[in-house]
Amino acid sequence: MSQITTYDGQPLPFEQLAKAIAEHRSLYGRASGLRIDRAERGEAWSSLPYQPVFVGDLESGVVHGGVVTAMLDESCGMAVQLALDGISAIATLDLRIDYQKPAKPGLAIKAHAICYHVTRSIAFVRATAYQDTELDPVATAAACFMIGANRTNMLRDRQAYEVPVLDAPEDDSGPFANSPFARCLGIRVADDGVLHMPFSRKIIGNPVLPAIHGGITGAFLETTAIIGVARELGIAMTTPPKPIGLTINYLRSGRGIDSFATVSIVRQGQRIVAFQAQAWQDDATKPIATAFGHFKLRKMTDKD
Repeated sequence: MSQITTYDGQPLPFEQLAKAIAEHRSLYGRASGLRIDRAERGEAWSSLPYQPVFVGDLESGVVHGGVVTAMLDESCGMAVQLALDGISAIATLDLRIDYQKPAKPGLAIKAHAICYHVTRSIAFVRATAYQDTELDPVATAAACFMIGANRTNMLRDRQAYEVPVLDAPEDDSGPFANSPFARCLGIRVADDGVLHMPFSRKIIGNPVLPAIHGGITGAFLETTAIIGVARELGIAMTTPPKPIGLTINYLRSGRGIDSFATVSIVRQGQRIVAFQAQAWQDDATKPIATAFGHFKLRKMTDKD
């Protein structure tokens, strides 16, 4: 691994690098309350205090899968930064999330991320999200990050940014009436069935560009898949499909403009549905990210 250096080329103590990472994170990460609890070379332990806005289903109180996705994405990024020199900007290339069980309502979520291999241009990471013990995970992740993705550097940038507030506007009649986190992101369904996520400060990852948080793009794609699959299969949103796994490929940076997404079913069985989704901004032929994943059907329909 490369030597830890300051921005003027002088050696930087690891403790100072860890402090810089803790203080200069994504805007969404800071708004969510995510904090780094412990840092080692290439390794980060973080925690996310529970907030009511994180709920994906009001009836059960279960946290939205996108909250876990965003947390694991940022935790993996912190582990990569702890393995590097503090100079290079990084960006998520791909992220795979496997959901083992729902996060318990009202409890914090913890994560342990390890950057286990670094080349000149790519960093490889794995992570676990859990509540009680790491041996009983909520979800696991594997990711690749590009090193030197752009010329910005959040650790070097000393500009003060106002941290946004995560809130969920009321909408008793919309499709996300039961999902505070989807309402927090501002997601809505257009007349043609395309899902729309307006740009806002809540979803910013890199404030220097600015760019949408990669984990939030993943959350948007997952929400799109749940709504689209349920609609196509005629499933009531009171029993939405349950995420099993999701692989997100990031094709280009999500700029500070509105995003759109659609989903299609690849294969449907009696219990499992495979889907693929894509998100774009000003040109549907140039997606910013694609996703492939599986859902478990909570209740078999007559069609099945």
